[in-house]
Amino acid sequence: MDSPPRLRIGVVSAGRVGAVLGASLRLAGHNCVGVSAVSDLSRLRAEALLAGVPIKAADQVVAESELVILAVPDSVLPDLIRGFSSSDVFVPGQFVAHTSGTYGISVFDSAPQVSPMAIHPAMTFTGTSVDLARLVDTPFGVTTTEMLRPVAEALVVEMGGEPVWVPEESRAIYHAAMVLSSNYLIVLVNEAVSLLAESGMESPQRLLAPLLSASLDNALRLGDKGLTGPVARGDADVIRKHLDALRERPSSQSAYRALARLATDRALGAGLLSIDQAADLLIELGENT
Repeated sequence: MDSPPRLRIGVVSAGRVGAVLGASLRLAGHNCVGVSAVSDLSRLRAEALLAGVPIKAADQVVAESELVILAVPDSVLPDLIRGFSSSDVFVPGQFVAHTSGTYGISVFDSAPQVSPMAIHPAMTFTGTSVDLARLVDTPFGVTTTEMLRPVAEALVVEMGGEPVWVPEESRAIYHAAMVLSSNYLIVLVNEAVSLLAESGMESPQRLLAPLLSASLDNALRLGDKGLTGPVARGDADVIRKHLDALRERPSSQSAYRALARLATDRALGAGLLSIDQAADLLIELGENT
């Protein structure tokens, strides 16, 4: 069989995601012709993961590439694309893929001359070689045109990932779900750790680890049927005690209320609660105040 065509790839910039994806595509046989790196840390990352690849200005990286990976923060992406387009840095027809979870390809409206792709790895990155192995079987949220879909999905497969199609109109919800399940899970766990530590508990992480592991397994295997605890039992008295205990911690109490309300809705939908039980819980949680 003929080998797939190899591309000249440029990476903008050598953050934790860009350097890793560039290295992965390079391992797949593509020719990485340049990487932009501004900070000392990004330069070190580029030298470690993309050894021998010249560090260049971003516009030079783009101009010399057949495939550009824009691995920049979401807040920077629209203006960066607009700037490259208005200054004629983009090469007509070249493949340009960004790694943002929030944006689809509408962010490329200011650059109609390029072939746009959104390729978002659903994984947290360390920016080290460890991530290369972790890319294997990692889902990538892919959004592009129907014509370019085979190209985008092939690039994901070459990196060892699993392409998952995300319609343009679903991109924001897709990313919100990723943030809820990853970023806010970390916040939630560390809030629980802080509460235990402030209450004098030793080794709160060790105390929580088995519970967290079992809960995650239940959630992924059983869905809402895996819900346990006072909400699933309709135990309004326990909820009241928890809210009283958190009275001196208003941020924690507010988060507890919001999560308990959501849990009540989901438990009701899953048939774990009766309507009367759910109503009692929502009254206790201040739903009607």
